[in-house]
Amino acid sequence: MKQVVQNLNTGISTIAEVPIPSVEEGHVLIKTTCSLISSGTERMVVDFARSSLLQKAIKQPERVSDVFNKARIDGPLTAYAAVQSKLQEPMPLGYCNVGTVVDTCPTVTDLSVGDRVLSNGCHAEFVSVPRNLCALIPDDVDDEDAVFTVLSSIALQGIRLSNPTFGEVYVVSGLGLIGLLTCQLLKANGCEVIGIDPDPVKCTLSEDFGVISFHLSPDSDFHSFINNFTNNIGADAFVVTASTSSSDPMHLAARSLRKRGRIILVGVTGLDLKRELLYEKELSFQVSCSYGPGRYDPEYELLGNDYPIGFVRWTENRNFQACLRAMSNNSLSCSPLISSRFEINDASSAYDTLISSPSSLGILLKYPDSSLTLDSSGSRTLSLTPDSISRPVIQPGLSFIGVGSYASSVLIPAFSKAGAEFDTLSSRRGFTPSFVGRRFGFKSVTTDIDCLFSPGSSPTLVISTRHNSHASLVSRALKAGKNVFVEKPLCLTLAELEEIESLTLESRSTLMVGFNRRFSPLVTSLRGYLSNTPKSFVYTINSGQLPDAHWLNDPLVGGGRLLGEACHFVDLLRFLTSSPILDIQILSRPLTGPLDRPQTFILSISFADGSVGSINYYSNGTKYFPKERLEIFSSGRIFRIDNFRKLSAWGVDGFKTKRLWSQDKGQLACCSSFLESLSKAGPPPIPLQEIFEVQRALLKLLPS
Repeated sequence: MKQVVQNLNTGISTIAEVPIPSVEEGHVLIKTTCSLISSGTERMVVDFARSSLLQKAIKQPERVSDVFNKARIDGPLTAYAAVQSKLQEPMPLGYCNVGTVVDTCPTVTDLSVGDRVLSNGCHAEFVSVPRNLCALIPDDVDDEDAVFTVLSSIALQGIRLSNPTFGEVYVVSGLGLIGLLTCQLLKANGCEVIGIDPDPVKCTLSEDFGVISFHLSPDSDFHSFINNFTNNIGADAFVVTASTSSSDPMHLAARSLRKRGRIILVGVTGLDLKRELLYEKELSFQVSCSYGPGRYDPEYELLGNDYPIGFVRWTENRNFQACLRAMSNNSLSCSPLISSRFEINDASSAYDTLISSPSSLGILLKYPDSSLTLDSSGSRTLSLTPDSISRPVIQPGLSFIGVGSYASSVLIPAFSKAGAEFDTLSSRRGFTPSFVGRRFGFKSVTTDIDCLFSPGSSPTLVISTRHNSHASLVSRALKAGKNVFVEKPLCLTLAELEEIESLTLESRSTLMVGFNRRFSPLVTSLRGYLSNTPKSFVYTINSGQLPDAHWLNDPLVGGGRLLGEACHFVDLLRFLTSSPILDIQILSRPLTGPLDRPQTFILSISFADGSVGSINYYSNGTKYFPKERLEIFSSGRIFRIDNFRKLSAWGVDGFKTKRLWSQDKGQLACCSSFLESLSKAGPPPIPLQEIFEVQRALLKLLPS
């Protein structure tokens, strides 16, 4: 299928061929009829992408600071690779989509195949969208009106926050798409609306909706105008829908409002607020968040858990419905906002128009009723013509399941350098895999994960999906006779671990978990200095805080940081002792139940050879401090590894400190050892009993 993408490195907007996405849990699959280019948000994205690297840096100074900090801590080569990886990652465009439902997840029961729906899907022939981000379109609302619903909801949410009452005077600053939609919705609320903009064309258009327009120019005096209009009272509320880096709209709002007036920021402006202007009038200021309550809440958007209407009357989905009803009863008119129409195949010209014509408003992309269906040959799998790649091949037939940021920026490049010949790259959504697949020489990409387990498919699978799917995919792969490399952790429950253990007893396949730190060159060098005497470890991890809603913190999805990340550090100590874990204890805040997971904790470990270790995992530090430090005390000698860039020693005659130009956590050596074990039909690089031992030790720490 065709999808519009933006290259952040070159600035080119292109039409890409990607597989049709699969239907995820709680989602519906929609065949698109038209989509709307957001003249505000998408213009900013394209303008940013088309700017030079220096201009990008100027526009995002906080990112530049992060890059310099990463270069200082992890090394310049690591920082450079991270920047290039980010810029090379294509970006899907669009979030205003109308189409027909062609498939639904079994848990979605209130939408059916054939329903005409609006969604926040991207510019693509098919989109998979969570149920709460879709709304059924009334029969008397056509597609070209309905496609404005998402932008209308953004406008409506800003209005709701301002609590308009009949007869109030509102000023709308910025008469782009969202500004003109805001004006209409305020008129429907019985408000007097004044629209202001530096573009006279947009001011004229606003008058067609019954808005009093004011053209902002260097010679204009809006302050006098609003005083005359309101008999020196001032406006009741000021809704800023402009997109600018200047703080002028905020200053104008503060000067134009009455005492205790309201400012609502819907657009993007500078926020160099002048306290005296807000203080003297006791003005209120609030920023509106997108479509309304539920936005960015995974419980609502991804899991489909609605907010009770008695407590949250207007969620983002109910805002969608309200806007569609306003279109149905002619309170909201969208067809005058359409500036131009383009076929999806000519989307690049549409974006050229967006940049070259500042006065353009609604630019529609139309999708012809093509013969492409879910059952079309190759609709879920796309054969690739890979970029020219020449490298020695050690192990053919390697397929990937999952292509998140770690897989695309670290794991796939490591396997590529190690000599893997790639077969198929699989993900539920085909957008990112299509670009990553071409870049690294995959033969095909697919959104049909089932095909990777069929007879005749590649003999080796790399699993790099979210943690809750690891166990089921590993088990399925072993049953199918596949070799498996799975990104940590192996599983999230003891029952899953026991099933995998039993399958390995019956299978001849190789199973490996990506515990890469034991393969780091500094760790390899360190191990040569360690004797068989008991050792004492102090391992400090400055992991950084994650948002509470991050998937890794979800015990049912990511397993929490104890299962999702600490396994790396326990495995490294297990490797350096070459001795079984005797006991492991956790010190953290009190855990309240079986699904509670700490973000900061200390693990105390004792080993059968008398070694002891303390793993201090802290999420409450700062990113300006290195992430990892390992200290080893043994036989009158001390060793220290600093962030996998430097190995130091004390009490070791003739030892010279070892330094690396960039951080090396052993990913390349880890992948190489796995491929070598397959090519030589040898034992797995990490003994299975050690993998199971580490996993079981951590699982037993969780409250039952």
